[in-house]
Amino acid sequence: MINKNVKIFLTGHNGMVGSAIYRRLKNLGYKKILVAPKKKLNLLDQKKTFAFLKKNKPKLVIIAAAKVGGILDNLRFKNKFIYENLQIQNNLIHGSYLAKVKNLFLLGSSCIYPKYCKQPMKEKYLLTGSLEESNDAYAIAKIAGIKMCQYYSDNYKVNYKSLMPPNLYGPNDNFDLYESHFYPALIKKIHNSKIKKKKTLEVWGSGKAKRELMYVDDFAAAAVYFMRRGFKEPFLNIGNGKEFSIKWFAKFIMKQLGVNLKIVYDKSKPDGMPNKCLDISLAKKYGWKPNPDYVKGFQKTYDHFLNYQSNQKSKKV
Repeated sequence: MINKNVKIFLTGHNGMVGSAIYRRLKNLGYKKILVAPKKKLNLLDQKKTFAFLKKNKPKLVIIAAAKVGGILDNLRFKNKFIYENLQIQNNLIHGSYLAKVKNLFLLGSSCIYPKYCKQPMKEKYLLTGSLEESNDAYAIAKIAGIKMCQYYSDNYKVNYKSLMPPNLYGPNDNFDLYESHFYPALIKKIHNSKIKKKKTLEVWGSGKAKRELMYVDDFAAAAVYFMRRGFKEPFLNIGNGKEFSIKWFAKFIMKQLGVNLKIVYDKSKPDGMPNKCLDISLAKKYGWKPNPDYVKGFQKTYDHFLNYQSNQKSKKV
């Protein structure tokens, strides 16, 4: 049990996931949340990361920092995705051990599972098949992180665990069309089509690939729940347990924005994994239950997107 007076080092606090966990911890009354902007601490620097952990001696480290991006970014920069994610994880996990940190949580991704994984994806399906080529570099790094936490827990008697979310969305998401994930990209495309009064919407791939989507604050609530409660397995799936096609999500956003666009599929772009739905039965055994509200989640995300657009315009003036 992580009580409210312990020092927690939260990495990646400016990102979508990290900022959501920060909000959740603050709302629950946690007072000693330690954060370090990249200018203050570059997590790729082993020496500085080790020194920071040794000096501050947190009781819990949360690894929400990561090199992340959409499907094209993952394909174009595999070198960066594997190097940076491995380096960040290695520095934080081993540095935490050296600093005698007993509790650590690594946040991963559902892309760790095989490309043609049996659905829904159980934790035991890890490493039972080949990975999806478009995100294998990121997935390999995250798998290495899961195993590193597991082996350190076994050999050093520490509590280093991992949580695997599905596709996440919400405030502080990335809306760049070439760097973002599919959902924020769809929001931006459909919004722009509405403003410019276009009749069509271009969707990458066939639109048939299915994805599980979770609002980032819901995931943050689940993450803090398990950090406080604990669990015996090396890692747990955390999601909604439901998936819908990319086409379904496009039509859902169109409905929310009151437009009806003809979808044009750019099949020169990859689909990624055909299905990616998490089995969350293990997490449920610990008393946790998902409570998805896609309409509310969309509205909060869209409000953030409008603020983002407004800020981008003001910067150009």
